[in-house]
Amino acid sequence: MSVAFMKEESAETASETLLPDRPVSPHLNLVTEAGLKALERQLAEARAAYEATNTIEDVNEKRRQAAGPMRDVRYFAERVRTAQVVPEPASNDVVAFGGTITFEREDGRVQTYRIVGEDEADPKAGSISYVSPVAQALSGKAIGDVVTVAGQELEITAIS
Repeated sequence: MSVAFMKEESAETASETLLPDRPVSPHLNLVTEAGLKALERQLAEARAAYEATNTIEDVNEKRRQAAGPMRDVRYFAERVRTAQVVPEPASNDVVAFGGTITFEREDGRVQTYRIVGEDEADPKAGSISYVSPVAQALSGKAIGDVVTVAGQELEITAIS
């Protein structure tokens, strides 16, 4: 078939539909068991979204629609591959990965967070990344300990 009848864009235009990879953290990919399951679920969803683009007949539209899911497949495949599951803390004596910490700020606000991996952190839902400044300052501390984060004192009131 003559190229004149093909509806494919040039290689230069095609490369424009490739999205850059999502940034991957330089930190260890520590996760809870639930975090690993969530990564695996997100990878499966990204693969399904990519597979769904195979039904698109127009090659240029297929390329555009597949770019996002393909980038997500690459990201989640890497995150699943490098995931290091950290078991639940054996005790609640000190703040550790996977533990839930309640602390009081000097302004009287009381906050509770679970320390988890970067991909599973969601402060609005009550979880923070183990590499966050608050988690780093609290790690290894016990109930009653006071730490300073961003100029504010935080006192640990509970660990579970």
